[in-house]
Amino acid sequence: MTTYPLRKPLLNLSRVVRSPCQSAVTAALRGGILVAILLALAGCVTEYSGGTQMTSDPDATLDKRVALARQYIGVGDWENAKRNLELAQEIDPENAEVFEAFALVYQSTGEVEMAESQFQAALKTDPGLSRARNNYAAFLYSRGRYVEAESEFYRVTEDTLYSGRPMAFVSLGLCRLRLSNASGAEAAFSRALSMDRRNPVALLEMGFLRLEAGDTDEAARYHGAYKTVSPEQSPRGLLLGLEIADLTGDQDAQSSYELVLRNLYPDSPEYSAWMERQSR
Repeated sequence: MTTYPLRKPLLNLSRVVRSPCQSAVTAALRGGILVAILLALAGCVTEYSGGTQMTSDPDATLDKRVALARQYIGVGDWENAKRNLELAQEIDPENAEVFEAFALVYQSTGEVEMAESQFQAALKTDPGLSRARNNYAAFLYSRGRYVEAESEFYRVTEDTLYSGRPMAFVSLGLCRLRLSNASGAEAAFSRALSMDRRNPVALLEMGFLRLEAGDTDEAARYHGAYKTVSPEQSPRGLLLGLEIADLTGDQDAQSSYELVLRNLYPDSPEYSAWMERQSR
């Protein structure tokens, strides 16, 4: 389980890079990418290439190569992913989806400059490809380039037809937290929750923001909603519960949260910070 640092949560890359923005078929939010291989169009003449059935339609073949590449990306087979993307690029050297998929491969293999170059090529070719822009924004976030990431995520949220828009608002909020823009972060999380009221990240961060604003009751409400969607709380979720219990004087809840945090996450930054705070 990915944990967030205190007050300034890290973006869960697996969620942003391996999110529904990568394909029409996905696993869970924190799961791997599983891209379905496109079926050959009915009535097309088929041929075989490298042991994989392909159609004689170049566009359909390109789509299938990209789909295969995404499948290989999902299981960490970078060489086969690149092989299929190279074959796709032979069909269309300026295809935005091919550029984006190459970027994901290079990002995963630590070739940062090549990854950024491919992301930029994808967006230059198709500025309206929100999935690519979202993944590029996540890439920028992972590099600590929060101002640029915030700008790109904002552009993604402007695409009202993008299926990953609710998570883009969550990502925008996380960027704004990194930039110490609490009001902007709260606005972004509120928008995310208006589209997906069960988003655990938005609920948790709204709880912290309300707590920092001195609204303990509202913080407790958000924490309660968070617990309903994430019964197995993260260290950060337990920390929010601890802070609320501490402020409200609920000793039983405080002891319970502290016990769980100590037993399940003894090496977490949240537990270390809590114990340091108690020792003062």
